[in-house]
This record gives sequence, C-alpha cells and structure tokens, in this order.
Amino acid sequence: MKIDRSTELFRAACTVIPGGVNSPVRAFQAVGGNPLFIARAEGAYLEDADGNRYVDYIGSWGPMILGHNHPAVREAVLEALASGTSFGAPTEREVELARLVSEITGAQKIRFVNSGTEATMSALRLARGFTGRKLIVKFRGNYHGHADGLLVQAGSGLMTTSAQLGGSAPSSAGVPPEYASLTLVAEYNDPAGLRELMRERGDEVAAVIFEPVVGNAGVLIPTPEFLAALHAVREHGALLIADEVMTGFRLAPAGATERLGLEPDLICWGKVIGGGLPVGAYGGRAEIMNFVSPEGPVYQAGTLSGNPLAMAAGLATLRQLRAHPEIYASVDAYTEGLARGLQAAAHAFGIPVTINRIGSMLTVFFLEGAVNDYQDATRADTERFGRWFRSMLEQGVYWAPSQFESIFVSGAHGEQELEITLKAAQKAFSLL
Repeated sequence: MKIDRSTELFRAACTVIPGGVNSPVRAFQAVGGNPLFIARAEGAYLEDADGNRYVDYIGSWGPMILGHNHPAVREAVLEALASGTSFGAPTEREVELARLVSEITGAQKIRFVNSGTEATMSALRLARGFTGRKLIVKFRGNYHGHADGLLVQAGSGLMTTSAQLGGSAPSSAGVPPEYASLTLVAEYNDPAGLRELMRERGDEVAAVIFEPVVGNAGVLIPTPEFLAALHAVREHGALLIADEVMTGFRLAPAGATERLGLEPDLICWGKVIGGGLPVGAYGGRAEIMNFVSPEGPVYQAGTLSGNPLAMAAGLATLRQLRAHPEIYASVDAYTEGLARGLQAAAHAFGIPVTINRIGSMLTVFFLEGAVNDYQDATRADTERFGRWFRSMLEQGVYWAPSQFESIFVSGAHGEQELEITLKAAQKAFSLL
C-alpha cells in the first residue's frame, strides 16, 4: 500500500500543527505508524491522498449514520450555502431543528452549541446554576469532552496518550487540582458504589453525568441495576445528565434514552445531530432550561451557534432517519453479523477476544473475559490490537485507531462491505 502523499502531508503538518493533527487519537500513536490523510468519502468508503480506498468504520467518529456524502445532506447544505454561511442572528432552520429534536426526544427546550464539549460543559454549568450546588459526579473512563472540570479520569484518547491517575486527579496538564476536586469519580456499572457516594455527598452534588453506553473506553454497556442507581440520584436533589453526544439518534430514533428506557433531566447531543458538521446541543425540561440566558441567570453564548449550514445538515439527517426508520434495523443487523464473524475468525486462530456490541456500535477487546467497566477494558492487549489494526488497514479496512474506541456502522454498509471486512479480519487474526 503506497502512502507517500499521506507521509509527505504528515511531515508538513507536524511543522505547523501540534503532533500533526487537530485531535490526538488521529495521530495513530496507539497503533503505530503515521496517520492517513483523507481526500474524499462516499457511502461506506474513504479514499486517502494516495488514492487508496477503505471500508470505513469510523464514520467521522459517529455522525455519518447515513453514510458519507449522503445526497440529501449534501443538497441541504448547498441550498443553505446559497443564502450565506453565517449571520450572527436567528434563522428559521434553528427553530425547525429544535422542534424536530423536541418531537423525537421529548426534550421541552433545546439550546444549540458547536460541539459535544460545549454541550456537556454548558449542561453542567446549568445544573450548578439550577441546584445552587458545586459538585458533579462522573464515571471512570467516561469521556465528556475536554472542558477542565471533565478531564478527570476521562476516557477516549487519554487512555492511550497519558497516564490515568487515581481519585479526582486531572487527566491533563493545565487543569488546576482545585478545579478537578469539584468532580467526584465513581465506577461505571457499580450501583453500590454510586449509592454509597450519594449517601455521603449527595446533598452537595449538582449533577451526575454519564455516557449511557460508553464509547470512549471501548463499548461498555450498562446493567439494569446500574441504570436504576443512576435514576435514584435524584432522590438527593441532583440532576441526571445523559451524555448522548455519541449515542443520540444512533442507537434508536431518540438514542440510548429510548433504547434503554432512561429518564434524564438533561441530555447532551452532538455528532448525528449535525449530520457531519460541527454541532452540539443540550436540552431537557423547560423549568431547568429556562435558567439559561437570556431567560435566566446561567450565561452561555456562541457566535456560530445555530450556524445555518450545520442546521441544514442536521435537519436533513434527522428527517432521513425519520422517513426511513428501517435504517436502524439495517445497521443493527449488519453490526450483529460483523460481531459474529469477527468472533468466529478470532476463535478459528486461537486469539482471545471479547466483543461488546449494542446497535451499530462495537469494540473488539483483545482479552479474555467480560468487559463491563474501565478496569476490565485496561486489561486489553493494546500491542496485539495495534498489529491487528495495521493488518486491517493494509487490506483496505479503516478501523478505529485505538483499542479504547467504538466503531460505527452506517446505513451505507452492506453485504459487500461485510465480506471485505471479515476476509481481512481472518487474515489479520491469522497473522497474530
């Protein structure tokens, strides 16, 4: 596989961009080698700067549930572009997308922002303003973006690019310990531990934020007992915040909230809600959202929030999903078949793996035994995963370049892509 142009571009990028990338996991540090520079994408495929073509399982890290460059999304963006790129003033599309999100999810009011990080950061400020409390609770290995107060025992690229410290120590330089101390860390899928923490500190906690399905420590799926403990935090006056940046509109029309029967006070969205353009949002009950300025005392603003191009892409994506609900059955069935095929291939060559899958999200953990929490995930053989990843890439399959990430399937994936992927996986497992 020739990657001369990607290599040249990466060398140039390293001279003007830290690490040559604008988001750390793209750097391939977790799997070895240099990143590929992508030139174009269509359907289930990426093409790099050297003309190599790949079956894509990243989907821009989740937004592309319809597939890349979907005609309805492209046409909606072009139509919006003809009227201008940004106005710094309200537009009709903002109202339409907010109304559509409300109809799908049941959230009474929504505020648009520009990223998932902005959504979670803003929701936590709102929770503090609404409750008058300081502390928040998050779970080890859950990643909620790179706001200071959330970079505590975080997942995502931090699991491979930095050491994970104990307690409420920051996961990044530049985060003051005093600020990090306002974030309490509990264990995901540990209902007894969460109940004990809330018994001890519950009257100080403004909110408990969680990934309903973790995608940033690899896929971790919640137990019914853990979900019950999460909902019980409201008995202490704390708000429950579901971070659906990754799962929203992907695991079901109303995301993990619908699929798992959740009843959060606030929900954060990103990725699918913007159809591949930079969008985030948070929303929930009107009595809470009315605390957001200019209606209430909790300040939050954004020059490009509600950008007309992003609103157009989001509207087109959600309308397609609403008009074609069979997409959810299709991506679920494909991912289930992918999981079965990968498990069979690994078993045939004596490679121990555990595959966690829900809906169109999946992680192959290179270890034996169940993977239910952060500590389980950290037992994975990352060196072996890296070798498997590189073999898959050489055979034209672009997997997530980290053991601790989910892959994402789109409605554009079909039998041909599944056959290519499983054939590549069989060879990759045989080489291990």
